[in-house]
Amino acid sequence: MIASPWQPLLRKAARSYVAGPDLPDALRLAQTFAARGVPASTLCFWDAQDDLPRHVADMYLATMRAIQSARLDSYVSIKAPSLAFDAGLVAEIAEAASEAGIRLHFDSLGAETADRTFGLIEQARACGAPLGCTIPGRWRRSPRDAQRAAQMGLRVRVVKGQWADPSAAVDPHSGFLDVIDALAGGSAPVAVATHHPVLAAAAIRKLQSAGTPCEMELLYGLPSRAALKVARDLAAPVRYYLPYGHAWLPYALRQARRDPRILWWVLRDASRN
Repeated sequence: MIASPWQPLLRKAARSYVAGPDLPDALRLAQTFAARGVPASTLCFWDAQDDLPRHVADMYLATMRAIQSARLDSYVSIKAPSLAFDAGLVAEIAEAASEAGIRLHFDSLGAETADRTFGLIEQARACGAPLGCTIPGRWRRSPRDAQRAAQMGLRVRVVKGQWADPSAAVDPHSGFLDVIDALAGGSAPVAVATHHPVLAAAAIRKLQSAGTPCEMELLYGLPSRAALKVARDLAAPVRYYLPYGHAWLPYALRQARRDPRILWWVLRDASRN
């Protein structure tokens, strides 16, 4: 039902959930947020299903150069599967990040990609680039992954997670806080990436009480008023994750099947465009 009658409306609404199809769209949005007092952002090219790894790598490299040229307080997120886990491409991107002094962040996808992604992160460390990774709360392995990331000195973004653990059911809220507990007390900054205000508040308080620097990272396009209030009340910095490209629609449909509120937000925004 979602994938057929609603397609035209969803395509229209998608414009509200990505910065736009091209890199300049993301740069303009990052500069707009900076002018509004939120200077920190994450830029990520969301590739289409038929994009070749070389093209995806070139987009990541272009994003890095653009951040450097515009002097943005931004880092680049990449997706290892979109690069076909190509160590050569990752090394090329990591070397560019090291030269530019820009953080290279590895996004999280399915649980089956985690070990290969960590392997690429280990290799990228040799390039000297500042690195980070995303760890989802809904995997049983995630607290151990968080400890591994802390030992590697990675900045971690904690999310509830889009993909479930195929080996065990884990409540994403309690799992989220389990990952936060594993990171609390460390010196590397942690990004609390959830729009759920109660969960965000609990996570930020845990990190602040343990003396671990933290920020709130919000996905552009999702309702954020309540989460922003939490950040203000707890004096936590805010960063926006700003994707650009053409691949948002399939992501939206997957999310809508699991959480009907996503469909409502999309349709609401479409009616305003």
